Amino acid sequence: MNAGGPDDAAVADGGVTDGELDRAAAAVADGEAVVYPTETVYGLGADATDPAAVDRVFELKDRPRERPLSVAFGDVEAALSLLPATDRAARFARAFLPGPVTVVVDRGDALPPELVDGGSRVGIRVPDHATARALADAAGPTTATIANRSGAGSVRRVTDLDARVREGAAVVLDGGETPGGESTVVDPDRGVIHRAGPLADRIREWLATEP
Repeated sequence: MNAGGPDDAAVADGGVTDGELDRAAAAVADGEAVVYPTETVYGLGADATDPAAVDRVFELKDRPRERPLSVAFGDVEAALSLLPATDRAARFARAFLPGPVTVVVDRGDALPPELVDGGSRVGIRVPDHATARALADAAGPTTATIANRSGAGSVRRVTDLDARVREGAAVVLDGGETPGGESTVVDPDRGVIHRAGPLADRIREWLATEP
């Protein structure tokens, strides 16, 4: 990193510079994968609208195709403008995002079936982390999956990255140690919590009381 350069003057949370973000967004645009911090763990990001880039993420992780990938957006409205979310799902997303929550909605036609093994529904994330949102703002919808090999532990520091993932990523954004944990995965249309985590009690209350 070049100290004092104009591209590196502004710093997002965790010390990631604007110049580094620009390089990561350009890599995503070129079909490459990048590693980025979130409010839980490090994610592996690629262009979620590009089937070849999505395939690359599965390959780097050795992830079974039947285990779908979620998609990160820079803000809630960007996600809702692209995907055919129901009114209930949109209200839920606006209530809990940004945050450590994955909201399951209809995939529609804007995102490729490769993300979800041909399925009709996809998880969306708007991380409560400025670097992750800035990357998705600049690069567009970005895969949101832990930057690990399938079956391995979560990655809270870039020093914990598996060599295959590190070498396969065009850019690694080092935002320092992340808090850890996993997002709560919710399908608000069906009233189902697929994985309980942060905010689970508030989410259960919302699902029980909101029409």
